[in-house]
Parts: sequence; structure tokens; C-alpha cells
Amino acid sequence: MASPAPSHAQVVVVGGGIAGASTAYHLTKLGCTDVVLLEQGKLTCGTTWHAAGLVGQLRANRNATRMSRYGIELYSGLEAETGLATGWKQCGSLNVAKTPERLKLLKRQMARAKSFGIAFEFISPTVAGDIYPLLRTDDLCGAVWIPGDGKANPTDLTQSLARGARLGGACIVEEAQVIDVMVEKAAVAGVRYRHGGDEHELRCESVVNCGGLWAREFGKLAGVNVPLFPAEHFYVVTRPIPGVHPD
Repeated sequence: MASPAPSHAQVVVVGGGIAGASTAYHLTKLGCTDVVLLEQGKLTCGTTWHAAGLVGQLRANRNATRMSRYGIELYSGLEAETGLATGWKQCGSLNVAKTPERLKLLKRQMARAKSFGIAFEFISPTVAGDIYPLLRTDDLCGAVWIPGDGKANPTDLTQSLARGARLGGACIVEEAQVIDVMVEKAAVAGVRYRHGGDEHELRCESVVNCGGLWAREFGKLAGVNVPLFPAEHFYVVTRPIPGVHPD
């Protein structure tokens, strides 16, 4: 079977979740159009599809906060660029405190938010209840409202980024499992991947590991230790609730 991808690329991105699609998209924006993304299944079939999609601006440090705020700018305009919806909604976020200690923690966090230039407002439990009527407020000490936060649909967002990458010249190949990383003179020389029952070789100058849950195992192919382990997180998915709007 003929190779579904070119035989050479400047950059090979491994993994077709939101990290891989975003990497390919931004590489093309930076002028690198010789990009191939290889996904072992379908786009978003790994870690991305079950992500909650919450997008908060405040992070532990300034650089991470800048990246998150850039993401909000990107998500709000990406649909107009690619024609694919991202599910982005700037709905704001509420952080609540049930104890004085928790309220002190929120105040420290908001001091950091202020230094980062994030708009926020300390609000009373009553106002928090006005914003979210189903919230129990009789046991709250206070709350913080961050109007610029929001949510996106991870699957839709990934597909939109992938289309943007394709429009920029990137090649995306699904059902392509990387089985080996070729190393020559202590440097990456390419990858071998399996597609449609056949094995193919793709020479390249750089490989970006965006394997998500499989990133650690993929790193082993090149003798690289990736200190990444899966961890369980939980969120609740409900049927429609009267009075709760999806926005």
C-alpha cells in the first residue's frame, strides 16, 4: 500500500488529541508547513474526548496564566478562521469558600490574579446565588467571580485546530501507529509507523511527543524517560436539570 504521508517532513507530531492538533496548528502559523501529524486511532480518541473542557485563566505562574489567556483569545476566534465550531462559551467561573481558611486562600489567589491582570470580583454568597440559582449559599463565607473564564468542547476544538493545521499545509494521518523512532548519531532521524497493515518510514528532523496517556510509552521508543503517569479525575455528567442552562 502506498504511504499515506510524505516520506520526509521537517516535523512529525505524534498524537492527535488537542495537544497534537494545537502543536501542528501553531507550527504552521510559525511558517513551518512541512508538518505531519500521526494519530494511532482517530483524532481525539485518546485522552481528549472525555476532558471537561473548562478553561480558567488563573494558573500557578505567570507564563502558564499567559498561555491560558492566549487560549481564550484563540478559541473565541478559531471558528471564524476554520469554519468549525469550538464550543467556546465565556460563561465565567465561580470559586466558593465554605470556611474562613478557604476564603483566605481565595484572597491569596486573587492577589496573584490581580498581579497577572485578570479581572475578578469578590462577591457575597447572595450574589453568588444570583449568578447560579441552584447553588446552596447558606453555608458560604464568600465567593470569587471571574467573568472571563469559560468552557469549550474538547473534541470540537481539536477538530477545528486540525482543520486550521491542514489549511496551513500540515498533513494529518489517522490510524497510523508509530512503532519505532529512528535515531542516528544521537539525534532523531525519523519514525516508523503502521497504517492499514503495512509499515512505513517517515524521515524527519524533529519529533514532538503529544501522546497523552501513551506519551511515556512512546518516549521509551527513543530511549527518553517521560515523567508522566495517568491519574484518575472525576466529574459528574447529568441529564438536563430544570433551571440549569447549558451556557
